[in-house]
Amino acid sequence: MSADARAGAPPPFIEVDWFNRRKFRKVCSGDVFLSERLADGSVVAVLTDGLGSGQQANVCASLTATMAMAYMRAALGLRRAATLIMDALPICPDRHISYSTFTMIRADPRGEVRMIEYENPPATLLRGGMPCAIERTPYTLPRWEGRTLSYSTFTMGLGDRLFFCSDGVTQAGLGAPETPFGQGLERVVPWLQEAIRIAPDVGSHVLCKGAADRATRLDGGRAGDDTTAAMLHYRRPRVTQMLTGCPFDRTQDAAYAALATRPGVTVIVSGGSTADLIARELDRPIDTPLTALDPEVPAGSEIPGIDLVTEGCVTLSKVIDLLRNPGPDARVNPATKMRDLLLASDQIRIDVGTAINPAHQDPNLPMSLDIRRNIVKELADVLRSKYVKDVSVKFH
Repeated sequence: MSADARAGAPPPFIEVDWFNRRKFRKVCSGDVFLSERLADGSVVAVLTDGLGSGQQANVCASLTATMAMAYMRAALGLRRAATLIMDALPICPDRHISYSTFTMIRADPRGEVRMIEYENPPATLLRGGMPCAIERTPYTLPRWEGRTLSYSTFTMGLGDRLFFCSDGVTQAGLGAPETPFGQGLERVVPWLQEAIRIAPDVGSHVLCKGAADRATRLDGGRAGDDTTAAMLHYRRPRVTQMLTGCPFDRTQDAAYAALATRPGVTVIVSGGSTADLIARELDRPIDTPLTALDPEVPAGSEIPGIDLVTEGCVTLSKVIDLLRNPGPDARVNPATKMRDLLLASDQIRIDVGTAINPAHQDPNLPMSLDIRRNIVKELADVLRSKYVKDVSVKFH
């Protein structure tokens, strides 16, 4: 048994996150990023960059990414999967290059990584905040007409990060006096190093968005190409405990409230009755500040020792909408705060009380105010499918 296991430390977790910005004045992105956490705890991810930009590029990139994910999900070897993709990828008759580039990655819970790269900027492994060399092996077949893949296997240690991106990041600033050939990884990687030095626990999404924002600034504030940055981070999991609804059996109130006292865990309480229960059982005051009210989201409350206390179903429905349709926030409110806490988490434990709140059965309320258990199911689904979060739901 390992020292970590004897000490009760949670096993390492593979965080995967990304950020995309489409080319200025294009209705869709020519870059596609897909990822999934498999049943064995492995993470598979693919980043594809379609030829050109706009709809045609999106179609090429989407087809390539969908094929790659299907093959990896079916446990096909990475080399075999890449071979099938290369055989299927047509070559542009004018430019004599493939209609899509790609990076395919499979990382298992032990940190063992297999990676195939084709014409995307090479991935960078950061260990202790410093670039670490990745040994790559070229791989080609005669029928590919000179096109060559690179294949690599390596082990990520605790704290290691793997950064990869489309050429919209590395070619930003193309033609400028300081970056005539684009900024290249030689400018991107030092920026990542400095950001990690300043905030060692910074989330991957923050770094990916920062890399994309920096690229856009180099292009004068308007993305000159589809820009995508992605990252894997091998580390201890960040856990969030959410409590929403009161237990059906009132004798379970004390045990239910005790879930909000787990050490080292971010705690969210959603629902007015739930907040009253937690405050009563933990013998803590509850306060509802009436400052910075938002017309779309009910006011939150405050309980000492609880990270976030919000209203229930209206706020949860708004969080689902924010997760499904990400974009800039017009203002900060309880829904945006909950979204940010959830996105900063790896493992999310949602405990749902099933005592019926009569307000949720009012036929005059909008259909989106479904009973709590269905709203929680929607929330868990979007966190799993779109953000690769490890989500468990338990009903009380």
